[in-house]
Amino acid sequence: MKKTILPVAAIAALITACEQPSQPSGETRSPERAAYSLAIHGGAGTILRAEMSPEKEAAYRAALDTALNIGETVLRDGGTALDAVEQTISWLEDCPLFNAGKGAVFTHEGKNELDASIMDGRGQQAGAVGGVTNVRHPIRLARAVMERSPHVFLSGRGAEQFAGENGLEIVDPKWFFTQNRWESLQKALQQEAGQNNKHGQLKLPDHNPDHKFGTVGCVALDREGHFAAGTSTGGMTNKKWNRIGDSPVIGAGTYADDAACAVSCTGHGEFFIRYAVAHDVWALMMYKGLSLADAADLVINKKLVEKGGQGGLIAVDKDGHIAMPFNSEGMYRGFAKPGERKIMIFREQ
Repeated sequence: MKKTILPVAAIAALITACEQPSQPSGETRSPERAAYSLAIHGGAGTILRAEMSPEKEAAYRAALDTALNIGETVLRDGGTALDAVEQTISWLEDCPLFNAGKGAVFTHEGKNELDASIMDGRGQQAGAVGGVTNVRHPIRLARAVMERSPHVFLSGRGAEQFAGENGLEIVDPKWFFTQNRWESLQKALQQEAGQNNKHGQLKLPDHNPDHKFGTVGCVALDREGHFAAGTSTGGMTNKKWNRIGDSPVIGAGTYADDAACAVSCTGHGEFFIRYAVAHDVWALMMYKGLSLADAADLVINKKLVEKGGQGGLIAVDKDGHIAMPFNSEGMYRGFAKPGERKIMIFREQ
């Protein structure tokens, strides 16, 4: 039998391949910089396959796929990361499956109070709004705050006044009503009454009976190498006192800088605010030289877990690598880049 003798170069290549470290969990890699890259999320939390009907899963996957199509079309055609983020999130805000815009959860008083933020990686300009009740697309309002005002963060009636003065679509608050979110509030109110909490202290199950951290977000890298990130939410079911979470807080729920990455978070907002989660990923990359995958994993699966926080994030780096770590049971998520696309819900995917 004739033996096959491999050239030295081929042997070296095989050894090198075997020595390559395994790809970090939550990151997608390509051999060179992607022409563009987009990632989305639709919230993290207790999302179990056993509790997900085939019809419901199909609906979520179809919605995530449509959102990816919207953002990828912008990027593929040479549009900006900022436009891709805004248009993708605007569509998600109109989809009642997600806790943002049309599908927003209800406050203790039975209202929908919406928060959103957006950040442009080119100059780290940012805009955010909190507690708005009649603006159809809070993400568009956040962008208007960034581009048409001298401020970063507007809230409540002032933000709504600014929206009207700048021609954004104003709707009757009833526009945001969905029956399943209303029923979730009723369950939360019943649970709260049963606990008879005399001190007014809310525990997570009280204001989030479905154990889902409902938020939508998008991060993008465009053909020019610029980043953008955006996040939008209805907050937590049964929230009180005009509570605002991390989604509109720059550095907590949203961050973008062309020097490193773009990040959008979803989770128990109080923890993400306290530990500046989105900014922390950026800081670990900038100051410690960590890769996107390592930085995101360290923040979500070590630092945040040690503090008792739950949730996840999506992020993209300068080469178009995507990281999507989470420490909950599941996270609605997906990414698209030239020749690659994937939609995921459960942990094992």
